[in-house]
Amino acid sequence: MTVRRCAVVVDPLGTGQEYPAAFADAGVETVAVLSTPKPIPLYAASWHPENFAAVHVHDGDLPALAATLRGYDPLCLIAGSETGVELADALVDLVLPGTGHVPALAAARRDKWAMATAAADAGLPHLRQLSSADPAEIDRWLKDTGLDRVRLVVKPPKSAATDNVHFVAPGGDWRPHFDQIYGHTNEFGLRNDAVLVQEYAEGPEFLVDSYSVDGEHGLVDVCRYTKVRRGDRIGIYDLVDFLAPGDPDVAAVWPYTKKVLDAVGIRNGCCHTEVILTADGPRLLEVGARPAGGGHQLISRMATGSNHILRTVEHRVRGTFRPTYDLVQHVCSVVISAPHAGVWRNAHLFDGVADLDTYALHHFYFGDGDELPAPAGLSSMVGWVVLASADRPALDADYRRIKDLERRMAVERGPHPS
Repeated sequence: MTVRRCAVVVDPLGTGQEYPAAFADAGVETVAVLSTPKPIPLYAASWHPENFAAVHVHDGDLPALAATLRGYDPLCLIAGSETGVELADALVDLVLPGTGHVPALAAARRDKWAMATAAADAGLPHLRQLSSADPAEIDRWLKDTGLDRVRLVVKPPKSAATDNVHFVAPGGDWRPHFDQIYGHTNEFGLRNDAVLVQEYAEGPEFLVDSYSVDGEHGLVDVCRYTKVRRGDRIGIYDLVDFLAPGDPDVAAVWPYTKKVLDAVGIRNGCCHTEVILTADGPRLLEVGARPAGGGHQLISRMATGSNHILRTVEHRVRGTFRPTYDLVQHVCSVVISAPHAGVWRNAHLFDGVADLDTYALHHFYFGDGDELPAPAGLSSMVGWVVLASADRPALDADYRRIKDLERRMAVERGPHPS
């Protein structure tokens, strides 16, 4: 197929599936590149090849793929999802030199250990952590640093969506979590060849969405994450709440985040950065060099009138750049999780959520009689309800009503009856 002018999106999956329509609205076609012959199971349902002018699959021959893509005379080459970040970084300077990020820092935009190292090398305050495949090395490091007596987090270095993130109490045994992670395939289809052990950061967590042009960083939105812990599993989403750009917490995390973006080499495109605001100041958790996922683009647009996808089109097609955002209404996403694994017996409990004063939309992945997963990362959520209003107290009241319903969920333990 002949394409006059296009945008190339590597792994346009998950949130990345929104790119074709956004570019089409600006008169630009989209070409898809898959990093693997077929999408990983996590993204399989979001793959719509019919939405693209052409589809190419990376077969290991990077120069040949780059030559093919140059033939389209593309406007840009960008990552659509987490699985596409590394291939997009490898391709962009072969196809459109100078339009991506800093090549030498590519690892720091995908691997959490490399991110932390880049932040440390830039002189930024950071959490103490170590990534290793050797439990003995981790044990020695914990004792040498005194971290064997404090709270810890154990997780894979190259996964996302709170996949296999575990909490370890002071003096607790981290080794079972090491064994659960190391050598196993994570939700993004990668073998965990190491395990990251990190000091626990106390304080509220923020998602800082940004869009950068030639190294100048613009603020897309800032959200406060409320997460809960169930047993040893942390990072279980409870609430995603948008902040006004003038909020004091935004003033606390944005200057630090801009330095993180420089440290990991972000120059052109989307990024979302997760930061804990500790008593000693902001501390980096991780960055994602692609649009924020999990339905975030929808609620970001509801709250601010824009999002990562639209900022990308504005920059790549129209050459515009926005330094900040406006909060046009209060928006939050309330995440519903099961109390434990088992069979759900009262899904009708949530039948009335659409009657709430601040209700905007909702989606539930399970219903009566379905087997619910144990609460863990994003992939284990039962459903979500988005609330939106100019009336902040009314929105807060509806949030409390939804959480009261969540506490009344009847989930029967044990195997599903045959």
